[in-house]
Amino acid sequence: MKKWIGVVAALLAGTAVALGAFGAHALRESLQQAGRFDTYETAVRYQFYHALALFVLYLLQSHLPWRRLQWVAACFSLGVLLFCGSLYVICFTGVSAWGAVAPLGGTLFIAGWLLLAFYVWKN
Repeated sequence: MKKWIGVVAALLAGTAVALGAFGAHALRESLQQAGRFDTYETAVRYQFYHALALFVLYLLQSHLPWRRLQWVAACFSLGVLLFCGSLYVICFTGVSAWGAVAPLGGTLFIAGWLLLAFYVWKN
């Protein structure tokens, strides 16, 4: 079994919890003043959802061919990097131009879910 999916899933989930707690306690006031608290929460939420999805992929490895799952895992991982990462950058820097990157990550999320549906259907 390919361990990297499980490792990435655990790291993303752990950092989502840490970032969520940090945002709720240490950053809440500054994020609210900047009008970015909802953006930050969205980034944390999507990161955690896709961390859980990656962990499910890790568990599915015994049921679906690895070469198929690696594409789904890559879409989810890159989606977190681009979607959530761009939202975090916006929150921490105030540079809203990074918002142009978020749709690329969102598209990767959608592609990953569609690929997963297709692969489960074909299996």
